[in-house]
Amino acid sequence: MGSHARALLLSFAAMLALPAYAQNYPNKLIRIVTSSPGSTDDWGARLIAQEMTKSLGQPVIVENRGGLAVDYTVKSPGDGYTLMFYGNTVWLLPFLRDNVGYDPLRDLIPVTLAITSPIIVVAHPSLPVRSIGELIAFAKAKPGQLNYASGTIGASPHLATELFKAMTQTNIVRIPYKGTGPSVIALVAGEADLMFTALGSVAPHMKSGRLRALAVATLKPSALVPELPTVAATVPGYEARSIIGIFAPAKTPAAIVNQLQQEIARGINRPEVKEMFTNAGVEVVAGTPEEFTAVIKADMARLGKVIRDAGIHE
Repeated sequence: MGSHARALLLSFAAMLALPAYAQNYPNKLIRIVTSSPGSTDDWGARLIAQEMTKSLGQPVIVENRGGLAVDYTVKSPGDGYTLMFYGNTVWLLPFLRDNVGYDPLRDLIPVTLAITSPIIVVAHPSLPVRSIGELIAFAKAKPGQLNYASGTIGASPHLATELFKAMTQTNIVRIPYKGTGPSVIALVAGEADLMFTALGSVAPHMKSGRLRALAVATLKPSALVPELPTVAATVPGYEARSIIGIFAPAKTPAAIVNQLQQEIARGINRPEVKEMFTNAGVEVVAGTPEEFTAVIKADMARLGKVIRDAGIHE
């Protein structure tokens, strides 16, 4: 057999082998690692895991690894049995910290942008402001006295607030917590004055009156919270949102990545599941790996500039 014929035969064998490999997947437990308990990441991951368990016929469990989730994922085998459900900290951390130890576009494969949630500006009821205009006036009258709760550096709540500070030229002090869940709990308890965070994280507290919602950070009014004005109505051009998706380690076969995307999309688009997300202030996206990659690259370009200009660094 000539070298050309042998190459064609090997190529054909490889084409046959890949679907066979994907066909045998999964045959054991799958882990979805995510951030801290009580966050939108955690709740969303558990809902997705529940749907995947039904459709894939294998148990899918969630592990809360906080800020170590990314390191754990990039060091895991690319076999489809370790996945990560996380927000934009994943791709923005390299702008915030030296030597993060991974490249988000090289060491991770975006599987699907699963959900998004508009950022809501919420305040403890004891803070005497009821609008973005009043918040800006209060912050300027008492520079450095107003504070905000924030979880991970570089996560949506942190950068949304820093973007607001930059655009309004206000001095609002960050109080750090170990994640979105703990920071929301602290705000409800009155340990902080306000917070910019995903609607899904604070929707129950808004309904109960334990937190006062001031505005939504979408450019146009949001169908999820039609009663709220936009921040952009007072601060033209201001926009922020929480983006959360599923990632796989590098070298995960494309056939498995595509299978996962399709199964996740099917599960979270089921009417009853989609309704659960909507009721919690979360919008289902479930886009393709290519679409998620494009969103990540655009976000890196836009928010990377915000981070550099503000001098934000861990």
